[in-house]
Amino acid sequence: MAKDDHVKVILRRTPESAVMVANVKRAMAITAALNRLTYDDMDRIRVVFSDLIGQALDDGFALIPPFHTESGVHIRVGRNVFVNQNCTFYDLGGLDIGDDVMIGPNVSLITSGHPLAPSRRRDGVVAKPIVIERNVWIAAGATVIGGVTIGENSVVAAGSVVTRDVPPNTLVGGNPARVIRSIEE
Repeated sequence: MAKDDHVKVILRRTPESAVMVANVKRAMAITAALNRLTYDDMDRIRVVFSDLIGQALDDGFALIPPFHTESGVHIRVGRNVFVNQNCTFYDLGGLDIGDDVMIGPNVSLITSGHPLAPSRRRDGVVAKPIVIERNVWIAAGATVIGGVTIGENSVVAAGSVVTRDVPPNTLVGGNPARVIRSIEE
């Protein structure tokens, strides 16, 4: 299936936009509770984050608050995932995080945006999925844009802006992120 098949468009003042707004309000309430917890509250963090995303999490999941999301209901998390502090996940387009993924502090995973044309910019939201495959490390301050797949075992260097797919076993960096080299075991 082509990636364009996964593009979601939500226009203003529609039933879909009302659901989106309700999800934002729900996420704000849950993340407020989540962000009052400390690292020593990891069991409670798992419970609250599980409620946010609607998925049970394994004991290997760890998240250091604060954390921000616009919805939470479109996030799927694999086993043994680590999310460092001050991350932002805009998941409207769908966010699939594979097993053994590490996400550094201040990382932004942004699946949604607006049309580019000035006359259409306020018409609604356009969203595309992000897929993070197994054993990926996204370093501090990186931003990943919707429509991107980050291949297995890859590393996104700190401060990078990922606007296109990352091949498996690859180190990428820069703005926009480019392949730096292959990663050998």
